[in-house]
Amino acid sequence: MQLGDVANAGAARFGTPLDGVRILAAEQMQALPYATQLLARLGADVVKVEHPATGESGRGAYPAMADPEGRPVGATFLRNNLGKRSVALDLKHREGRELFLALAGRFDVVCENFKAGTMDRLGLGYAALAERHPAVVYLSLSGFGNRVEGTAGSPYAAWPAYAAVVEGMSGIYEYRREPGRRPRANPVGAFGDTSAALFGTVGLLAALRHRDRTGEGQHVDVAMLDALLAMTDIVTNLWSMGVHRTIEEEIKAIVDTFPASDGHIVLQIGRPHQFAKLAEVVGHPEWDDDPRLADQAGWVQHFDTLVRPAIEAWATARTKVEAARELAAAGLAAGPCLTPPEVIADPHVAAREMLVEVPRTDGVAQPVLVPGNPVKMSKVAAGPETRVPWLGEHTDEVLGAELGLDATELADLRAGGAIG
Repeated sequence: MQLGDVANAGAARFGTPLDGVRILAAEQMQALPYATQLLARLGADVVKVEHPATGESGRGAYPAMADPEGRPVGATFLRNNLGKRSVALDLKHREGRELFLALAGRFDVVCENFKAGTMDRLGLGYAALAERHPAVVYLSLSGFGNRVEGTAGSPYAAWPAYAAVVEGMSGIYEYRREPGRRPRANPVGAFGDTSAALFGTVGLLAALRHRDRTGEGQHVDVAMLDALLAMTDIVTNLWSMGVHRTIEEEIKAIVDTFPASDGHIVLQIGRPHQFAKLAEVVGHPEWDDDPRLADQAGWVQHFDTLVRPAIEAWATARTKVEAARELAAAGLAAGPCLTPPEVIADPHVAAREMLVEVPRTDGVAQPVLVPGNPVKMSKVAAGPETRVPWLGEHTDEVLGAELGLDATELADLRAGGAIG
């Protein structure tokens, strides 16, 4: 898709699920921006609050492009902020904080993803906002959670956190560590951020439903480490059930990659009927009668000496797509390991409209590619997407419309450093 495109246009007559929901987000980097971008795609009006001088930290990520004024706009910002408006407020400035408090009463939801306690110290935490705006839904995302009524605080609450930190603390790095090698950080990008974002979205939507029913707002608090403990549930669950090695070793499954003529395939075999079908596909029907391969323990025991060489001999005579297609046709779970250019050109990605082209503003012809909305709904049109906001692009528009500030008042606030 390109900016402005609409998919499932016939559903536009139904509107969007979050029509009328307004979100004020003091956010940075990826966790909360990912959540609010998803909410914007579902129809919410999202106003992003950023520091007037530097903007939020995601703007400084690498690689970057230049905005129309030559300021850097980093990749992290570009992929997490479609469909939003930007208001530049200095939340450390007294008048900036007062503007934020006043704006909060005009919005259904206030969100923040600073280190736990930061917004409380600024006088902008849930208690302060709820005193003035009792119906507000307040979402906090942080590494280790805030002290919320009815919950205990974390001993790590004061620690800064990025995705890799909470991923490591979830146990998944050690669980998946290969013998003789150190744990690998960030194996799949910002998994800790996006996991927290999704749980934050679920909590926020549930709180809005609760408010619809009761009229009461509440504080929704999501710790990134909690989100990762939920997403990597096999670590603690299987350990508690006596599985103290990797799942493949202990539960006796084949989960691995194999070379094809032009790359690799990934294959998972966990049941006897699947192994029998694999033997047939790769040309070794005699495995059915081989006592060494009579059960899953035998597959694992003889994997490197017998099973892997046979699969590789079969797969290397085919491209990875051909091999995956034959395995899938036999009812086996397999797929090609794709390179970035192959993902971009993949027919599934095109059919599901899972990439959005964002034109660059610095003269580079290649557009920035941003993942599309993975939530497909039969009665919701997808798009049109709008580009990310430039820093402070909507400050005057929002403060004028929401708080009635005129040009003179805005100029005075800007001169004093409260806004940008």
